[in-house]
Amino acid sequence: MDFTPFQKQVASNLKSLLKNSKLSFHGHRFDVRTLELPGKSGHPIQRDFVIHPGAVVILPLLDEETVIMIRNERLATGETLWELPAGTLEPDEPPEDTAARELIEETGYHAESIAPMTHFYTSPGICNEAMYAYVAKGLSFVGQNLDDSEEITTEAIRWPRLLEMVKNGQVRDGKSIATLLYYHSFKKRF
Repeated sequence: MDFTPFQKQVASNLKSLLKNSKLSFHGHRFDVRTLELPGKSGHPIQRDFVIHPGAVVILPLLDEETVIMIRNERLATGETLWELPAGTLEPDEPPEDTAARELIEETGYHAESIAPMTHFYTSPGICNEAMYAYVAKGLSFVGQNLDDSEEITTEAIRWPRLLEMVKNGQVRDGKSIATLLYYHSFKKRF
């Protein structure tokens, strides 16, 4: 799968949004912009949008039956969540480079191959974050390289248990659920 057409569409949409909106908040990882539109009644309405540089999510396969999952402390939820490794794109960084970097940082595994699977918007009602999903194979442990703020542990989990964890709500991270179920449904393609 080639992510280039999707990346160009995201960039084109962003260019249009930036031209027609005003900056409301500038943050370290994202901005919030406000767009004023005519409402059905003729009165103007305002919509706020999070402008995000995009991100990757990686499905690390230790073998065809085992996935490396992470337990990630998430301040926004006040919980430690089961997730797949993921990370935000750096400026001008291709998603496949982000995937390779984040896989090592968060899990400590280097992959012989990282292949694109699918792409999606994480929360299009409020955010333009484009997520690029990859599958990583041929893993070898090289050691984690966590950021100062990260509290992450890893666990190798076999597919039957992992699918049960999704089903019973132990895995509550949307990008992880989407990527796991996508791969499990269509894995013969990769």
